[in-house]
Amino acid sequence: MRFQRLSCHGYGVAPTNERQYRSMPTHGIGRWKYLLPKEAPRKKRDRLQMKQIRAATDTEYGSLSVKVSGYDMTVVEHYSQYIHNLCNRLRIRVAESYALPTKTTAVMLMQEQGTKMYVDALLKTHERIVQISSMNATLCPTFMDIVLQNQPEGVELTVKEHAERDFLERFKARPQLEGLMAQVNQRD
Repeated sequence: MRFQRLSCHGYGVAPTNERQYRSMPTHGIGRWKYLLPKEAPRKKRDRLQMKQIRAATDTEYGSLSVKVSGYDMTVVEHYSQYIHNLCNRLRIRVAESYALPTKTTAVMLMQEQGTKMYVDALLKTHERIVQISSMNATLCPTFMDIVLQNQPEGVELTVKEHAERDFLERFKARPQLEGLMAQVNQRD
């Protein structure tokens, strides 16, 4: 048997077969997406621009590049993450953290009696850069002590001033594409 609700419309009571709520009365509880700001539509990525290189002052260093390199990719990656987290804890501003293209070196061996050489091993060198934009001069010795004490075996650490060629070093050279671009420019 179906129950009918009685509703008061105007002057009398009339039976209705309709529900009072078309949806649940708790509709919308727990939704939070509307609280977030609207995201702008994604644009096509522009070419990567070089950030301004900060000059050193009397009290702080300018832009520094901390270069971590080694043959074991996981050790190099974890050590660069450690340096980045250490900079965050010491309130040293990190401008960028990126990987350089992997360099492959072939180790050649010569046969005992002969002139022929053959490849014995391929060594891959992995490099990561943590670019620091400003470091206090009084904090630098402490930072370097901590970083050097925790340096793993087989990892080479280099700290130097950041230069424009360091920015260009992170991109792979594409001679075929550059040749085609030169041909197109000559025709125009």
